[in-house]
Amino acid sequence: MSSGFIGMETAATLSVRAKRLYAGAGGFSARLQILRPYICPFELIVPHVPAGAAVLDVGCGAGLFIGLLADSGRISSGLGFDSSGSAIGLARQMAKNLSANAVVTFRQIDARAEWPSETFDVVSLVDVLHHVPVQSQLSVLSQAIARVRPGGLLLYKDMAERPYWRALFNRIHDLLLAREWIHYLPIARVEQHLLAQGMTQVSSGSAARYWYAHEWRIFQRL
Repeated sequence: MSSGFIGMETAATLSVRAKRLYAGAGGFSARLQILRPYICPFELIVPHVPAGAAVLDVGCGAGLFIGLLADSGRISSGLGFDSSGSAIGLARQMAKNLSANAVVTFRQIDARAEWPSETFDVVSLVDVLHHVPVQSQLSVLSQAIARVRPGGLLLYKDMAERPYWRALFNRIHDLLLAREWIHYLPIARVEQHLLAQGMTQVSSGSAARYWYAHEWRIFQRL
């Protein structure tokens, strides 16, 4: 697999692509997908996905991350799963608008239930773990690790718990939209758990968008 970045993306160009991918979907959730690239720094995360990769996206929501990867021709296949039936329905509708040849599928599965058994070049968790009950967060991480092929990557991205005022705004955001009071897993605990499971950290980053704070870590299974 090549690790080269296909093209130079910005929040604006990704939003334009999202608008095309969710064309005809209508509704508030589809509109959120078009706006999300302005909040979530996808253009900083996408380059970490090797070209030609097979990707498992855990808690994929409406499928935007896999959709953007597949639409660019960056991945060979993508499997996304989420506990929300309505989100998976929207993801499947989006997939019909993909112009690339990647094999993309979406399934309704709770992250705490039985996962697909196959392994992948990249397993991604993008803004997922803070929605998982505290007592299940580390077990979800362990499940993700188990689905990474030798030489493959685990891409972990979530909202940052500091500064506190940014974390509070995100809590309010999820309370309004997801009807949940979320719980952050400190990034140091994420790193500690992944290292203890034999993963090697290869990259890290952070970014602020409006009042939202983001942080990510990339780990490899050697």
